[in-house]
Amino acid sequence: MILSKVVMSNNKIYPLRIDVKILELLGPSLYTSIYYVLAELVANAYDASAENVYIIIRDNEIIVEDDGTGMSYDKDITKYLGVAEETRVTEADSIIKVGSIERRKMGRKGIGKLAALSVSENVLVKTIKNKDKSGFILSRKVDKSKNLKPLSDNEISFEKISNHGTAIVMQEPQYDIHKTIKAIKNNLIKFFPMAGEMFKVHIVTTSGTEIIDDFNTSMITGLGSLITLGDKYKFLSRHFNFDSFIEKENHKNLLKKKEVFCKTIILKNKDGKEKKYILKIEGWIGTYKTISRKKSTEEDFPDNFISLLSNDKLGEFNILPSVGKERLLESYVIGQLHVDLFEETELPDMSLSNRQGYKDRDPRYIAVIDHVREKLLPEILKMRNLYADYKKAGADKIKKDANLRKEEELISAAKKYKKKASNAVISGLSNFINKDDASAKKIIDEAINNTTELMGIKKEVDEAKKKILISHANIEKKDKLLSDLICQMLEFNNVPKDKIIYTSSDEEEHREPDGEDILDYLREFFVDTMSTDKIYVLYITSEEMSKRWNAVLEVGAGWITQGSHKIFNILDYDSETPHYEPQSPLKRGPRWHTSKIKDGIIHMDELSFDLFCVQMRTICEAINIVPKSKNANKTELTRLNVRDDLTLNFNQ
Repeated sequence: MILSKVVMSNNKIYPLRIDVKILELLGPSLYTSIYYVLAELVANAYDASAENVYIIIRDNEIIVEDDGTGMSYDKDITKYLGVAEETRVTEADSIIKVGSIERRKMGRKGIGKLAALSVSENVLVKTIKNKDKSGFILSRKVDKSKNLKPLSDNEISFEKISNHGTAIVMQEPQYDIHKTIKAIKNNLIKFFPMAGEMFKVHIVTTSGTEIIDDFNTSMITGLGSLITLGDKYKFLSRHFNFDSFIEKENHKNLLKKKEVFCKTIILKNKDGKEKKYILKIEGWIGTYKTISRKKSTEEDFPDNFISLLSNDKLGEFNILPSVGKERLLESYVIGQLHVDLFEETELPDMSLSNRQGYKDRDPRYIAVIDHVREKLLPEILKMRNLYADYKKAGADKIKKDANLRKEEELISAAKKYKKKASNAVISGLSNFINKDDASAKKIIDEAINNTTELMGIKKEVDEAKKKILISHANIEKKDKLLSDLICQMLEFNNVPKDKIIYTSSDEEEHREPDGEDILDYLREFFVDTMSTDKIYVLYITSEEMSKRWNAVLEVGAGWITQGSHKIFNILDYDSETPHYEPQSPLKRGPRWHTSKIKDGIIHMDELSFDLFCVQMRTICEAINIVPKSKNANKTELTRLNVRDDLTLNFNQ
């Protein structure tokens, strides 16, 4: 078949010749995935007023069969074989009817029929309309006659239809497709959110059948935050599940129903005339609760994406690379945005030739990308952060409640232990009056051995406790600078984040739970506990610290509970004598660590530099954590820009 166009200038004729070899050149290169090909063929079925389309997958062929109107030999086949002839010229061309229901036509370019050639060298096209059967072989290679090889009536048979419809049979497919039917459905459903009672996609394999007949609500049930745009998509909120740890007053922060986004833009129509159009963005965008799922094969589409659709057909699968900043948080994002102005019939076609994207310089595309990048994506990412905060707060509450229950069990067990052990000892000794000490000792040992299982829970209580408190004045920048260093070095020496209390930390794991008073929180570790493991306190002392009430209370609490502690004192850099010394009741001992801070740099003399590394190791060993070597600590301190080049002239 030759497509030709005659261009005339004056009396000269310039015939434009396009050889049928174009099928061989374009066929294999039009599409990058089997799913795009299937989507194109399903869209053709949709435009043919089909109510059902069947994707039948076998070892040696893939069939896409529909119950649409079919094609007559006299009229429709000729039109079907017109490659690159625009199928939507007027508004009337854009509307198709299925019974009393109107659909907006998806196809436009007239090249969708070539999609199957991306999969197979030879594609059987079978069709029936008003009991009239037609069929031929669409091939990448056509002989000199330029006519496609016809199929005999005996070769024109169908799997699922009878009176009307079309079947596209891709023989010996050169694309792999997932063997699992649910995986095939998971990929295809991302292309057709309009599937419903009036248009069902049936996936048929040797292992069974799956039907896409409604919106994939599982995408919504797995979300932690959701924004819907427009009344058409408000129904999705019914499938949004709030986790039990989300307080009711916070629901509004994770589920938002917005109006359609509208923007007036001036565009040139196909006649070159400027006209005002309303660009509307409808649909939804959300973030997953978790991102545990991964692609099974290279053919599978990722689960994080923002798709652009127009007239209910996928136009571009993922604009995240264009609107995002490649942040880890973006791996939680999913969305489907509908912009029907992209397929407005009187405007120039902005789709790429392979239907896998849009021309990025089109004003319509730019307007959508700008809105998603500047407004929609930042808003949903903030909502995702809120979800993470609520989730952590819920987990912290569960953990705290569990620890409280264990403490209550421990108190109860302790009472039982004392009573049972005492009774056992008294009872045993009454039988051994005037006996030797060895017999009495044996009775006591046996009594204790028989009751120790009551105290087994103590280990769990001890392990759940925080191990280290960094007590500091959080106003002075220099106090926080040294506190940050100590916290960082503790983690360097294998201390888990959740074992450190540091209320001014930039990291949430160290701070007290959101909304909880710090003094009430600390009371659990200093006073209201059955654990005999005392929290290890690191006091960052300075003149400012002595004036801070909370810090003074922490010193007092540490003294009352007689817990272990270390002192890290800060002096005035410009002073030759100590500006502040740690005071009683802190056990200053023969030596405490001292540093000076100036211009954001911590300075220590050689002895303090060495002492700091020694104390890091001592603290870790005291809480049963194996630290790194002293040399490794010195190397890390140097890397963190801590100076050991200062001579401190004072006595400790």
